[in-house]
Amino acid sequence: MAGYSCLVTGAGGFLGKKIIHLLLQEKEVKEIRALYRVFTPENKQKLSELQMETKVTVCEGDVRDSQFLRRACQGVSVVIHTASVIDVVGAVPRQTILDTNVKGTEHLLHACIQASVPVFIYTSSTAVAGPNSYKEIIQDAHEGQNHESTWSDPYPYSKKLAEKAVLKANGSMLRNGGTLHTCALRLPFIYGEGSQLMSRVFNSALQNNGILKTMGKFSLASTVYVDNAAWAHILATRALKDPKNAENIRGKFYYITDDTPPQSYDSFYYAISNEWGFCVDSSPSIPLFLLYSLAFLMEMVSFLLKPVYNYQPPFNRFVLTITQSVFTVSCKKAQQDLGYKPLFSWEEARQKTAQWIGSLVQQYRGTLKSKTQ
Repeated sequence: MAGYSCLVTGAGGFLGKKIIHLLLQEKEVKEIRALYRVFTPENKQKLSELQMETKVTVCEGDVRDSQFLRRACQGVSVVIHTASVIDVVGAVPRQTILDTNVKGTEHLLHACIQASVPVFIYTSSTAVAGPNSYKEIIQDAHEGQNHESTWSDPYPYSKKLAEKAVLKANGSMLRNGGTLHTCALRLPFIYGEGSQLMSRVFNSALQNNGILKTMGKFSLASTVYVDNAAWAHILATRALKDPKNAENIRGKFYYITDDTPPQSYDSFYYAISNEWGFCVDSSPSIPLFLLYSLAFLMEMVSFLLKPVYNYQPPFNRFVLTITQSVFTVSCKKAQQDLGYKPLFSWEEARQKTAQWIGSLVQQYRGTLKSKTQ
């Protein structure tokens, strides 16, 4: 497989872009196919600028299009599948999420079999494992434990089904008589410079005198810096390509985190932004059981109004649970089987992220200044 080609889905996304940059440093990679539904002109320009010794090919299309996927997979040796719809508030129709996250993954697996692609890495989520209740305390969850999400909400449900399809496909016979080898990487909340979610959080706080809205005062959660999450995909690719190591990881999933200390989401956001004057909302919090009851009522109202009006509650029980629970994971198994070691320490990741947050602050101040002139 010397001089192999790699297809990365979700290539225009937060994680996908980082994976492509790391793949460019892999000497054995001769071509990277960057697959994304719709690239912006800026993204296309940046991809074209990456053309060096490694060829970068733009593949613009939808993972729900099986014919497109078959063409994209021709001549490819590795698929890294990061593409998915991430929505936990009901902004995207349920069927769209299921079609993209589940059927899209199944279409891609079938395309790999038809095109004889031997290696498939799937970007999964810790949401497939839980938490199922804010009253439940799970610390250092590992692969040997039977943690599984019971939520019917489309995002965790679709990721769980997609991961199962990927792991079940391991060992499938390829069209050329070879064998498909798969694994899945379960990622917690991914942070770092360029995160659209974090951009919204901090821009909202800037409009609120620097006060960060409560994200989870009672939580204890694992997180992972985006470069470290991308690096885990590179190591998984190397391991599945290596006959000596592949046997240990075929058909398995791995939790991926890093040196970022488990902490509440409020503490985390404060730690990466306090040098820019951001602070956590100190107003009294509504008891969790009341918020949970309110979330249930709003979900019922949304369900009853659905035939005539698409009401999106500001929060729901799933969001409350994942942001208010004690749920941490261990990456010891990934260290053992994949040789995983984070590229960046917590302090390095914090500094890089804080520097980016500073650019958001400067941009916001510049916008205000231009409006007053």
